[in-house]
Amino acid sequence: MQHGEPGGDTDKRTLRREFLGVRNRLTTDVVRESAEALAEHALELPELARARTVAAYVSVGSEPGTLTLLDALLTRGVRVLLPALLPDNDLSWGAYAGEGSLARVQHGGRMALFEPSGELLGPDAVLHADVVLLPGLAVDARGMRLGRGGGSYDRVLARLERAGAHPALVVLLYDTEVVERVPAEAHDRPVQAVVTPWGGRRFTDA
Repeated sequence: MQHGEPGGDTDKRTLRREFLGVRNRLTTDVVRESAEALAEHALELPELARARTVAAYVSVGSEPGTLTLLDALLTRGVRVLLPALLPDNDLSWGAYAGEGSLARVQHGGRMALFEPSGELLGPDAVLHADVVLLPGLAVDARGMRLGRGGGSYDRVLARLERAGAHPALVVLLYDTEVVERVPAEAHDRPVQAVVTPWGGRRFTDA
């Protein structure tokens, strides 16, 4: 799939609708099978193989599934941090201890999210992560990620930059969402790698 040169927010909104439309047509079986393959390939990444703390998220709807991967990381002894959405759209973080440690939280008219039900450690907890797994809708050949547009992960990436923290940034997508180019702005930051149910691709050396 190819897209044109960067064109700002309007182009991003158009692309988000396009990618979400494709995702919404995926069957439950495809989403489930993709989650298992995604976990297998993600666990092969050198960044995750040596990580002690991983900041991740719980997939919702037709997003590439993450629970299989989260449980595999726990089995490895990795500390997994999950986000909780704050009223200002920033993210706090809490430890994942299996599906029983999650709470379904409805944020206004948005889609309900699965968040850690235990103690929240604050927005700065992400600074201790060796890897940050990012949601998204697409990534291009430069490693530029197209997010959902809420701005929460822009805040996370800005916080990491201010603190001089340099975890590996990895976006989890479907294969068709790895494209030639997406619109990018000055504040956007590239990821180091993408993992899909069909494999991984690195944009910088591990």
